[in-house]
Amino acid sequence: MSLDGIVTRALVHELQACVKARIHKIYQPTDNELIMHIRGQGVNGKLLLSAHPSMPRIHWTEQPWANPQEPPMFCMLLRKYCEGGVIEAIRQVGLERIVEFDIRHRDELGDSSLKKIVLEIMGRHSNLILLDPVTGVIHDGIRHVTPAISSHRVVLPGSDYVSPPSQDKVNPLEESKAAFDAVMASSGDEDNHSSEKAVSSALLNAYTGLSPLITREIAFRATQRQSDVWTIFHNMMEQVSTHAYEPNLVLSEDGKALFSAIALTHAQGEVQTFSSLHQCLETFYRDKASRDLVRQRTTDLNRFLLNEVAKNEKKQLKLKDKLAEADDADLVRRMGELLTAHLHAFKKGDKSVGVVDYYEEEQPTISIALDPLLTPNENAQRYFRKYNKLKNSRAVVAEQMQSTETEIVYLGSVLQGLESATPADIGEIREELIEQGYIRERGLKRGMKKKKKDTPSILCYTSSEGIPIYVGKNNTQNDYVTNRLAMSSDTWLHTKDIPGSHVLIRSSEYGDATLHEAAVLAAYYSKARQSSSVPVDYTRIRNVRKPSGAKPGFVIYDGQKTLYVTPDEALIQQMPSTVK
Repeated sequence: MSLDGIVTRALVHELQACVKARIHKIYQPTDNELIMHIRGQGVNGKLLLSAHPSMPRIHWTEQPWANPQEPPMFCMLLRKYCEGGVIEAIRQVGLERIVEFDIRHRDELGDSSLKKIVLEIMGRHSNLILLDPVTGVIHDGIRHVTPAISSHRVVLPGSDYVSPPSQDKVNPLEESKAAFDAVMASSGDEDNHSSEKAVSSALLNAYTGLSPLITREIAFRATQRQSDVWTIFHNMMEQVSTHAYEPNLVLSEDGKALFSAIALTHAQGEVQTFSSLHQCLETFYRDKASRDLVRQRTTDLNRFLLNEVAKNEKKQLKLKDKLAEADDADLVRRMGELLTAHLHAFKKGDKSVGVVDYYEEEQPTISIALDPLLTPNENAQRYFRKYNKLKNSRAVVAEQMQSTETEIVYLGSVLQGLESATPADIGEIREELIEQGYIRERGLKRGMKKKKKDTPSILCYTSSEGIPIYVGKNNTQNDYVTNRLAMSSDTWLHTKDIPGSHVLIRSSEYGDATLHEAAVLAAYYSKARQSSSVPVDYTRIRNVRKPSGAKPGFVIYDGQKTLYVTPDEALIQQMPSTVK
């Protein structure tokens, strides 16, 4: 992973400003993340400590985190022992991805006690542990590790804390040239001129705290500069020892991103530099962590909606078959009339009869199937009854097909809302599905109603011309933007025939730049986010109407013009935005 021992060292170095500051509040928004609000010593911010299996990390965060109404037991324990406490020290264990916090706290009796919080950043084995530093006894961990899971160490309340197993690697900050040469010699690179891959592998196997990203960078620099590996290695470790970091993020053309505390000259792509490694990690994980949290919290909704779409699509196919049968109504009526004209030609007990089809110019003889249990007249009436049934069903089936199509479109709009949702939006989407009768409210007694929030939180961008542009990211927000927030002279935008957001230019006068940026927002917050040349309709809000009884987010409009734009995430990130 990109978050290696060097990145951890840089993060811990920046966190030294927190020493002697106080932990004001502690929250646990998810099963794996903890937020500590730290104040004092010129510091006032939220520190994220994450033991997420795929995104473990530590950094300052400005992202909003929705907290559960009832805090988890681990959070309550930390509040008891650490909330209000003073941070006495923050340190890294060697060059490992382990960060320790010493916290001085006073209990209910006013007695001072020292506690230690340990964050172990180790991929799927990551953990966050509270322990007594004197006895080494664990109070609790954010993730329990039982003897059945690990024979080396147990993380349970009351057990002794055991450090993660050592890999018997050397701290590269303490390495000498002689020892380094011995490492390279043992790897078969006595003259320091092996392939980049071999050099990278040798460094990775020998030294702690170095990620494959950094070892590849060392090998690449040695090759490009035609220098020996020791010189490159030594210079980089000197840079780390003196905390001369270069926080940067590289976004490659295939959309993958890398971050590092050291400049990545071997990585190809757009480079973004930062004054702080905490800012770098906040930028890297901002959308990724949010999407992961939304995915966790909406798995049930997403599965339910996909099943509903599949059921309605299956229903639509059956209705099409019924409509095709109904289209044969005129042929059935013709059969009844031909039988009436030829009642003398057959009798009860016949299974079919040949009649002259006088509707055709050639007047061919055709065979009509009969029910042998019916009289000639009853057979004719049977065809007329079937004709009337088919004729009447045509209108009913057509109406059902329209209703089913509307249902599919609506469900698609809700799915689209989930794709662009933030953790704060999930409640609105769930509430909408409850109101529409798709799902039932959880946790409320029968007869009780949950109080609905009057005004949803709306994402508002500011165009390059200083014009506010509002974006509804789900049907609840779309209804609010279009039907309550907008004024008659405002301009409304939506992707043409594609599920997406209602976008509002909150001004009667604006330039082409604002219109283009609003259209890009409409395309970006739609099902066509990954497409190019997306059609976006725009019209004055006075031309937009919500039909009576229509589902949330559904409107009709006229007088529109169409722009073709390509979603541009870089452009959108440059636009100032707030949630109102």
